[in-house]
Amino acid sequence: MNTSVVSPPEARARGVEFAPDVFVVHLQDGRSLTVPIEWFPRLRDATPEQRSHWRLIGPGIGIHWPDIDEDISVAGLLGLPD
Repeated sequence: MNTSVVSPPEARARGVEFAPDVFVVHLQDGRSLTVPIEWFPRLRDATPEQRSHWRLIGPGIGIHWPDIDEDISVAGLLGLPD
């Protein structure tokens, strides 16, 4: 018996929002990832204005905060290899 493994489609971000102690990454497929902000010291120490100034990397493979020079990949948040 042969078993084939099908890779899941790559998860892509469509938006980010912040709540006390966490940030939420909304994915294009409808899922949302809630992540402790403590995991990312630059985000933790940033001002609310700096946190709100983000942009998607490429077609949503990651998020970039230019004011604090922070990049976070969606694959990394999901525990997948980048």
